[in-house]
Amino acid sequence: MDDGLNAAKPPLIIPGTGITRAALAAGEIRNPKDKKLHKACADFESLFIFQMLKTMRDTIPADGLLGKTAGKDVYDMMMDQKVSEELAKKGGMGLQKVLFNQLSRRVLK
Repeated sequence: MDDGLNAAKPPLIIPGTGITRAALAAGEIRNPKDKKLHKACADFESLFIFQMLKTMRDTIPADGLLGKTAGKDVYDMMMDQKVSEELAKKGGMGLQKVLFNQLSRRVLK
């Protein structure tokens, strides 16, 4: 007796693209245009996170325990950049998925 509860559900497909959400999350996009758009969305999210971290860092008073040291600004900038890139690679805040969903309907048609 099959009541339909254990039946395999079809994967959720992003409307207008034919790409499943699981493939997007796993980075298994095969179409070159989709890959380019996904990378552009990830890069944008990385820049957004970088700006957010930079703005948050600007709120911290500069005259801390050690004061102003040579090269600290460069180190902080490089650290924020790497953190933002790594966060974007791991899915980030979900901004790249939203952007991809919106842009794929318009750009990739």
